[in-house]
Amino acid sequence: MQIQVDIGFDQLVKIAKRLPENQWTKLKEEVEKVAIDFNDSTDLEALLLSAPTFEKNQLNEIKKTRKAINQWRKK
Repeated sequence: MQIQVDIGFDQLVKIAKRLPENQWTKLKEEVEKVAIDFNDSTDLEALLLSAPTFEKNQLNEIKKTRKAINQWRKK
């Protein structure tokens, strides 16, 4: 059986503040696990930022090729 309840953020905070100490600790650990997963996305960001990039001459060659293709299409 599954139940879904829509509650606001403020209500969630109030509920969390009323948790007993041991449940609060468990909740905090679970939230921190999710935060670690979000940090994995920064690893992806770092990977993408460190990836090779085009040099100016390569970009100029791409630009020339696109221009030639566009002129060919017009004929």
